[in-house]
Amino acid sequence: MESKEFENCIVIRLDQGDEIASALLSVAAEKKISLASLSGIGATDDFEIGVFDLEKKDYVRSRFLGNHEITSLSGNVTTKDGAPYVHLHVTCAGGGGKVVGGHLFRANVSLTAEIFLFHIKGAVNRKPDDALRINKIHFN
Repeated sequence: MESKEFENCIVIRLDQGDEIASALLSVAAEKKISLASLSGIGATDDFEIGVFDLEKKDYVRSRFLGNHEITSLSGNVTTKDGAPYVHLHVTCAGGGGKVVGGHLFRANVSLTAEIFLFHIKGAVNRKPDDALRINKIHFN
């Protein structure tokens, strides 16, 4: 992984074997970022996504192996309990153009990933919502 900072944007290049979610969390912690949006593209051959089941109040997870293009990685950085919190969604295209997507839990980079992290002055905190069983943004 390498990165370079430009005013309010950090350009991050991830390499083969890097894990996307943990790398972004590491950058956010190192740079003391408490609020940001991000977007990226790349390639993965092992990733886990989920779609939230409203009745079960939990994610239904799926793991995918094999060559996939990350056609869209989007998300944000906020804080939870005083530490950076990364929330990611991804869309990936596999063989024959089959597309899958959802909440990204983890993804190993198979070739490279190019991510632009736009940090914003300020902070937004997350707190657990016990009824929904998610960590919601709070503005106080």
